[in-house]
Amino acid sequence: MYSGLALATCAGLFLFTRILIPDAIVTLTITVAIWAWLRLLDPDEPDSRRWSLVLGASMGLGLLLKGLIAVVFPVLAGLAYMAITRQLFSLVSWKRLHIILAFVVALVIALPWHVLATVRNPPYFAFSLHAGPGEYRGFFWFYFFNEHLLRFLNLRYPRDYNTVPRVLFWALNLVWLFPWSVYLLATPTLSYTPATRSGCARLMAVCWIAVVLIFFTFSTTQEYYSMPVYPALALLIGSALAAGGRWIRIGSRVLLAITTVLFVALAAVLAMVWRTPVVGDISQALSQNPEVYTLSMGHIFDLTQGAFTFLKLPLALAAAAFGSASLALWLWSSDLRRMVLALAVCMIVFLQAARIALVEFDPYLGSYPLAVALHQSPPGELIGANEYYAFSSVYFYANRSSLLWNGRGANLEYGSYAPGAPQVFIDDARLVELWSSPSRHYLLTYGSEMPHVERLVGRANMHVVKENGGNFLLTNQPLP
Repeated sequence: MYSGLALATCAGLFLFTRILIPDAIVTLTITVAIWAWLRLLDPDEPDSRRWSLVLGASMGLGLLLKGLIAVVFPVLAGLAYMAITRQLFSLVSWKRLHIILAFVVALVIALPWHVLATVRNPPYFAFSLHAGPGEYRGFFWFYFFNEHLLRFLNLRYPRDYNTVPRVLFWALNLVWLFPWSVYLLATPTLSYTPATRSGCARLMAVCWIAVVLIFFTFSTTQEYYSMPVYPALALLIGSALAAGGRWIRIGSRVLLAITTVLFVALAAVLAMVWRTPVVGDISQALSQNPEVYTLSMGHIFDLTQGAFTFLKLPLALAAAAFGSASLALWLWSSDLRRMVLALAVCMIVFLQAARIALVEFDPYLGSYPLAVALHQSPPGELIGANEYYAFSSVYFYANRSSLLWNGRGANLEYGSYAPGAPQVFIDDARLVELWSSPSRHYLLTYGSEMPHVERLVGRANMHVVKENGGNFLLTNQPLP
C-alpha cells in the first residue's frame, strides 16, 4: 500500500503525464517485464512459461511505444541481478527464463511494424554515423542510428532537444518523488539478501535503478527520462515505511521542515499578490525564455511575480496542502499509517492545485480559441509560422493541414527530405507570394513574429482574425 501511495501521489508522475509522451506507459511495460523476470527466476514459480509470455509481450509492446530501451532496461537489470545472485552462469536459471520464448513473443508483436516501416521508407539499410541537413537514408537508419545510437552519443540531427546536467539529473529524482523521497534515507537499512522473496524484489529494484540512471549518465537526458525508476524507488520507499525505525522518524522530521518552509513561502507569495487586481490573462504577465524551452520544465522560468496574481486559488490550495501536511507530520509522528494517509491526501490537494494552475496557463499554452476562430472564418489556405508544434493544437482542433513558414526543423525535418514528401515548407519569398495572391490565406504566428510579418507583407495587408495569449491568426483579406 505504501509503495502504491508513493507512486500515485509523487510530484513527478503528475508533472510528466500532463504532456503527450509515452513514457508513463513505457514505464509500465518495463515494470511488468522486470517483475516477470524476477518471477521466472523464482524456483517455486509453478507456471514459468506464463511469465515468459508476459515478459515477451511487455518488451514487444514497449518496443512499439519507445524503442529499444523497453528491452535494454529489463534485460540489463535482469542480467545485473543474476550476476549479483550468482545465477548468470547457471543453466538451471536460464532454463527457467524460457528466454527464447520471450523474445519470439516480443518479435511477433514488434517486428511486423518495424519491417513494414523499413520497406515503405527505403533505402532499406544504411550504416552511416553522420547526420546532417538534407540527408535522407530511410527509416532503418533514422530509427536505429539517428534516434537510438546518435541520440545516445548526443550526435543526433536535428538537435531539437537539450540535456540536463548529470548531477542535476540524478538529484532531481528527489524532487520527482517528493514528498516520499525523504524516506530514501531509510532504504540502506533494509535487507537485500536474496534469501526471501521481499529481499529478492528489493535487490532487483536496486539493479533496476542503477541500470537506468547509469545508462542516462552517459547519454543525453531530459528531466523525465528517469521515469522508469519511479516504481523501483517507490517499492524501496514503501518497504522502508513498512519496516519503520529511526531513519523513518528522521525522514519525517526533515519532511516537516520542508513542508513548513513551503507553506510559509507560498503563504508569503499569496499575501504579496492578494490585493493585486487581475487584468487580462496570464500570458501578459509571463516572461519569454526560448533558450530553455528544449527542456521539459523550461517554461517554469517564464514565471514572474505578476503571474502569481492569476494563481491565487492554486496558491491558496497549495499553501493549505503543505500547512496540513506539516500539522499531520507533527501531530501523528508516532502513528505511521495515519501520517502516511494524511500525506497522500495533502499531495492530492496539491496536485489539484497544480491542475488548476495549468488551466490558468491555457491562454498561454493553448490555442483552442484560434482554432474556433479559424473554423468560423471563410475558407482559405492555412499557414503556420515556425515548427509544426508551435500551433499543433490548432491543426488538431480545426482538423486542418497547413503550410509551414520557416518551419523546416525538429521532428519533421528528416522526413521532409524523403522522395515524394509533401512540399509543405515555405520561406519568406513564398509567403509574400501567397499573401499577395487573390485567394484567401490565414497565418498563425507568435506575437514576437509580427514585426517580421509586417516588414514582409505590410501592415495594411495584415487583418487580425483572433488574438489569444500573444498569438495571432491573421488573414490577407478583410473579413466580410
